[in-house]
Amino acid sequence: MKSILLFWVFVLFTRSAFPQAVLSTVFSYSHSAVSVQTGHEERTLAEGTTRDFPHFLIQAITLEANQPAQPVQQLDEEVMLLVRSGELTLLLGGKHKNLVPGSVVMIMPGDDYRVDNKSSQPLTYYLIRYTSNEMPDLDLYRLLGGSFWADWREIAPTTNQHGSSHKLSPYPTIMSDRVAIEFVSVNAGMAGQTVHRHRAAELLLILDNPVHVPIDGAQKEAQAGDLIFIESDVEHGINPARSEGCSYVSVLF
Repeated sequence: MKSILLFWVFVLFTRSAFPQAVLSTVFSYSHSAVSVQTGHEERTLAEGTTRDFPHFLIQAITLEANQPAQPVQQLDEEVMLLVRSGELTLLLGGKHKNLVPGSVVMIMPGDDYRVDNKSSQPLTYYLIRYTSNEMPDLDLYRLLGGSFWADWREIAPTTNQHGSSHKLSPYPTIMSDRVAIEFVSVNAGMAGQTVHRHRAAELLLILDNPVHVPIDGAQKEAQAGDLIFIESDVEHGINPARSEGCSYVSVLF
């Protein structure tokens, strides 16, 4: 009996000491397990490690319509918010902002923020938390200007025959010096990205039509509202699955 107990203590210890790596894949919102609580729902899509982040967590959170003000939050990790559907009312740095699907929020460790849903429709957003392998440079962080949001409606687009792009210049944060945000719309009948790789990890939020996503030689498909994670240096691409084109948000970090 003692040997069996020692075995399970060892298993539990090794699981907690060596968390699993988060793999490059499509996270289906509709097929994720849900925890229903008063006024909101939570889905944990992934938690583990990546090449650059010893703790990496992806959750989907839904706030029901016309909810009372949520509590102000402050975390010791960097936080990324991706608006999936509805309208997100953000309090950040003493400023309020209403954000639509496709908007991105980057919240630095220790900064106060609040997310509310004041509309008559449910709000769903992805919350990504991560901690860097490298020791943060807090002095540099103070010089960078802190937390920010990216509303693609406020970023001038560049257009060509393939579609349009609203691109935010690369912006270093406290946990990553590779953050780049882009809102992409692919015109009907046009191809998307060919297979490629890059040093930064990437998150892709599909906003409207289905897409084909080759990942490390495997063919996957993502629907509107799904989130895709691509680990550093993993080959991948993205192409419309239908003739009407597609739109998505890309965050390199």
